[in-house]
Amino acid sequence: MAVESDRREADKREAEVAAMLATAEVFAALSDGARLALARAGRPHGLEAGRELCAQGDASDAAYVVLSGELEVLSTTAEGREVWLAALGPGAIVGEMGVLDGGPRSAHMRAVRRTSLWRIGRETVLETLKAEPAAAIALLAEMTRRLRRTDLALHEMAVRGLGARLARLLIAAGGSTLAMPQGEMARQIGASREKVNRKLAAWRDEGWVEMGAYGVRIIDRGALLKVVGGDAPL
Repeated sequence: MAVESDRREADKREAEVAAMLATAEVFAALSDGARLALARAGRPHGLEAGRELCAQGDASDAAYVVLSGELEVLSTTAEGREVWLAALGPGAIVGEMGVLDGGPRSAHMRAVRRTSLWRIGRETVLETLKAEPAAAIALLAEMTRRLRRTDLALHEMAVRGLGARLARLLIAAGGSTLAMPQGEMARQIGASREKVNRKLAAWRDEGWVEMGAYGVRIIDRGALLKVVGGDAPL
């Protein structure tokens, strides 16, 4: 009975992983049977908050499906500064770029909170893509979109001052308050926490924002929009 129960649980989890693969554009192009085969070939992988899934330069031996939690993707510059690139939640497929070309990981991936993943080995993914070329084409399209987003983020850092990037982040939150630690703000705009803190303090003194345990609350949205539009210097 115990063996049967374990098998039922495994079947249920594999079906859930296959269903999640169907929501990702890359693997949505696969047949139902191929997605289930990928899920069955994988295994669970858990990360506690703050733990790295991989580091920039590591070998690319597997792709991962995010089942729950959140990963952040960061790159390190030649000067050793971390640049925040993306946040990936449930349903995201990560690590497929390295799986495709066999090259080293192009970025760090770290758990923002406790995260559950499903690991699928590189050889399994490659064999599946060879058998179903439509999925390989979908993967190339997704890789292109990610490269475009990365290029845009790097361009943003190159041409806009810290003030403009920070103002845009506050405004993009949608409401009047951004409940995010300053360290996270700094990572998302490619700056140091100290510089973000100084800029927010200056805006507080101007009466543009309020700062507290709840986060940062916008007081003068128009002033911040001018900073974004005018690309004010530091």
